[in-house]
Amino acid sequence: MPEKIYVGDSESLFDDKKVEGKQLKIANENFYKISNVDKMRPFFMSIVSNSNHWMFISSTGSLSAGRKNSEFALFPYYTDDKITESSETTGSKTILVIKIANKNYLWEPFSNKYSGVYNISRNIYKNTIGNKVIFEEINHDLNVEFSYQWNSSNKYGFVRKSFIKNTSKKSIQINILDGLQNILPYGVGEGLQNAQSNLVDAYKKCELEKESKLGIFTLSAIIVDKAEPSEALKANSVWTTEINNTKHLLSSLQLDDFRKGISLKSENEIKAEKGAYFINKKIELKENSSNDWMIICNVNQTISDVVSLKKSIIEDKEIRSEVENDVVLGSSNLRELVGNADGLQLTNDKLRMIRHFSNSMFKSTIFRFVNYAKEDLPISIINTPLLRMHFSLPWHLFWIVNDN
Repeated sequence: MPEKIYVGDSESLFDDKKVEGKQLKIANENFYKISNVDKMRPFFMSIVSNSNHWMFISSTGSLSAGRKNSEFALFPYYTDDKITESSETTGSKTILVIKIANKNYLWEPFSNKYSGVYNISRNIYKNTIGNKVIFEEINHDLNVEFSYQWNSSNKYGFVRKSFIKNTSKKSIQINILDGLQNILPYGVGEGLQNAQSNLVDAYKKCELEKESKLGIFTLSAIIVDKAEPSEALKANSVWTTEINNTKHLLSSLQLDDFRKGISLKSENEIKAEKGAYFINKKIELKENSSNDWMIICNVNQTISDVVSLKKSIIEDKEIRSEVENDVVLGSSNLRELVGNADGLQLTNDKLRMIRHFSNSMFKSTIFRFVNYAKEDLPISIINTPLLRMHFSLPWHLFWIVNDN
């Protein structure tokens, strides 16, 4: 029997929870769940789409994502090990201050900074067609559940939906800081980011459009090694469905202030810092009630794209429904594409059906990609470790790649 370990005056809460997998339905869609995923070694997943999205995400939550190829990345395009190790600085980040009985509790879901402080459960869900993934953490001490889900939309880009639920029998107040870190501006390709990332930081410019709260991530100039002007005329964009009564941040500079209970200030422009997009709001959740919100990202946006999106955010009252409908349409189109490649089966063995679907999807996608790449992409893209991952599918659903 191991000796007890204390964090301050409290006994640390470490246990040997069992890792389990099972199939289930969420909103009438088939998912596969891995319970207590934090008890496993980190693994890598590929999230697909019916369009030109690509996403490679670790079970720790850190990721690389973009559209078409690595030259149009939203987060840095690194190898598996570097992505897995950057869970505290890249991708989703959530910090919650939960007020229960006049006492404020700090909780950072999916972070190991406070490992052993709370009794928690971490789970991952991935839908059986492979274009959605859900990260869930349940705090059994505070009786609060938090989860976020990655989806894709052909029209709007990447869609991150967050969900928080009060499972207790009393009302609680929550101060939420939720968003994305290490967002790249347009114009930072794979080679530039890997070789000169510190120089890239110096050129970064993040702006918040005042009315729509649209985050615009650009370079002050295209980085070239020539004595000639090179304007950065495109941007990566991030926006949210939470506009009113919400503060918006464009960097991670105030995260420690939030942890200390210091009130945050909205950021309208940040230069020479790694880009981020956070929302900060206070909500009250009554017993067994919940709240949700969305953050939407896209790459390679022209000036006219940004103006059009800004107008839609402000004037279109149904824009959230339109985003959700486009996500549903993408899933339908993906099933149709795989069905055309003879990827749909109906047997009594559901796991075999899932395996056949994924095999058909990845094999047909690779052949189309390589034929396309012969004309439009450099061979360095085809030979990247992340693309080679598609040729190795040792598990029926999660495409685990572990180089450690």
